[in-house]
Amino acid sequence: MIWYVLAVVLGLALIAAVAALIVTERRRPPRPPKPVAASAAVVGREALDVVNAGLRRLTGECLRSGRSLPDLYAVVYSEERLALLLAGAEEAAPAPWSVEAGGERWTISPDDLHRPGPEGEPALPYALTVTVGLDGPDRVLVDLSRAAGPVSVTGPDKEVRSLVRALVTEALAGPVGALAEVTLVGSLADGRLLSGDEPRTSRLHSAASLEEAFATVAASAGTGAPEPGSPDVTQIFRLIEGSSRIAVQGEAPHLFVVDASQLPRREGALAGLRRGDALLVVGEAPTGWRWRTGAGGSLDTGPLGLEINRHAGRLA
Repeated sequence: MIWYVLAVVLGLALIAAVAALIVTERRRPPRPPKPVAASAAVVGREALDVVNAGLRRLTGECLRSGRSLPDLYAVVYSEERLALLLAGAEEAAPAPWSVEAGGERWTISPDDLHRPGPEGEPALPYALTVTVGLDGPDRVLVDLSRAAGPVSVTGPDKEVRSLVRALVTEALAGPVGALAEVTLVGSLADGRLLSGDEPRTSRLHSAASLEEAFATVAASAGTGAPEPGSPDVTQIFRLIEGSSRIAVQGEAPHLFVVDASQLPRREGALAGLRRGDALLVVGEAPTGWRWRTGAGGSLDTGPLGLEINRHAGRLA
């Protein structure tokens, strides 16, 4: 009998506790849902201004402290924070940057970018960092110069061309690529790729072939790039796919854009691609970074593993 009474008492106590918990949860204000779409501030031009300020602040902090620039290959921006994705883990970040993911991600609040600190000069090594699209509420940018070789873009022709057009336009008109040079090669130089979207700038060039484009850039560079170890070389390396790229101070990074059908396949044909430059191929080609657009506007970034549900060509 005593056990029966004790069981009843415990049962009633449990019911009362559950009821109290339910009442407490009902009184607690609902948690704001995580945004599933990017805000206008993330999609718009002002986002690029924040990214540019972040990269300039990064170069300033590194120069002030005498440290090498980090080996970043991508940037992710939301209204709450700016994140740098590094190819190799670096667990010591200069203030006010914070370290996450074991040193593979550095983050900073956009508010910290407005506080006093070394601004740095326009970061030439990051001038080919362009928006590839959105990952839900976040804007994702990739430094094209970190590829081990050409970057190919395949998929439905309309999606491919809209993405390539967006990449080129941002490199020429965006604040991050303010010093970048772009050359459209072969059939892509006929004016139909950009369809009048290109800004009027002396940094946009054309060439009949990739060989001609490389030769023109080499001639304008004079003596060419200094050897590794020279004091004129900024120590910026990429580790993806085992290749290292070095961006050279004083030489603007160059983006070459060519159709896959006009990409030379003979051995040594791409030897004219300088370290710190990038080659974007429209169509299927044997490249290290193979990107594929989807009919719905998504983008598969291949070995980068970045999830893009809306590529840059669809942001306009």
